[in-house]
Amino acid sequence: MSRQVFLYDPPERFVAGTVGLPGRRTFYLQASGAGRTTSVALEKAQVEALAERIDELLDEVVRRTGGSAPVPAVAPAETADNAPLETPVEEEFRVGTMALAWDGEDECVVVEAQALVALEAESDEELAEAEEMLLRDDENGPPMLRVRISGAMARAFAKRALEVVRAGRPPCPLCSLPLDPEGHVCPRQNGYRRQP
Repeated sequence: MSRQVFLYDPPERFVAGTVGLPGRRTFYLQASGAGRTTSVALEKAQVEALAERIDELLDEVVRRTGGSAPVPAVAPAETADNAPLETPVEEEFRVGTMALAWDGEDECVVVEAQALVALEAESDEELAEAEEMLLRDDENGPPMLRVRISGAMARAFAKRALEVVRAGRPPCPLCSLPLDPEGHVCPRQNGYRRQP
């Protein structure tokens, strides 16, 4: 079966968002444009890592080009997108591998999110070979979301993504584990319940 690539070049909208209550949220990347919307599920840590790496990538682009690349230092106010995810949120796949690059010719950020794939291998060599095959842009590979966005849109994406990640349950001031509305068994309090 051939690979399904959801390509947005560029999207009208590319955001990270959640569905559910804090502590039970499901995180999504959602791209939309030309009358279609693609939503892919991923872990909170993946959203946070992607946002941080986008900011690092853009900072490096600015540094290497001496500021001549069309990349703002911070997200422009006019690119802010605080609207909820477009509904219905229908998960196309769960993200396993992500890639991030700067296309110097088109001066844009390329984000790729590839579906999670279970690898079967009997040895470390077979596992390494299977992982290498996944990274190739093969026509028979797993489904992939590929988005090409401007530097300004990338800054806005990263800003919103970090806000979404931080909007969850507040951390315990003693142990930094998330506080539940019902309370929290804090290891630093020797197992005593701590109320939020």
